[in-house]
Amino acid sequence: MTKRLSREKINVLARQILDFLFEYDEVDFLLEPNEIRLSVVKTLEEELQLYDLIDKKAIEKIQSQKKAIEEGSREWEILYRKYYNDEISKLGTFLE
Repeated sequence: MTKRLSREKINVLARQILDFLFEYDEVDFLLEPNEIRLSVVKTLEEELQLYDLIDKKAIEKIQSQKKAIEEGSREWEILYRKYYNDEISKLGTFLE
């Protein structure tokens, strides 16, 4: 269910984040702007991969049901949201 961002869109987001940070005089940068941008890109990609994995797990749980549930149906959407949120909750517990 999640949509994958292209590398180009991730780079645009990273540049926007960096531009936003540069607006603040209180922020001192210890690295070159490109190094910071690359770090932001890497972090965004890791987060997106994590959410893709959560999406995959939620879909696998739906597909493992004894009763076949048609994708896009109301029941499928409800189960997807439930399983997706369950996986997010597990992740939050894991990170604490």
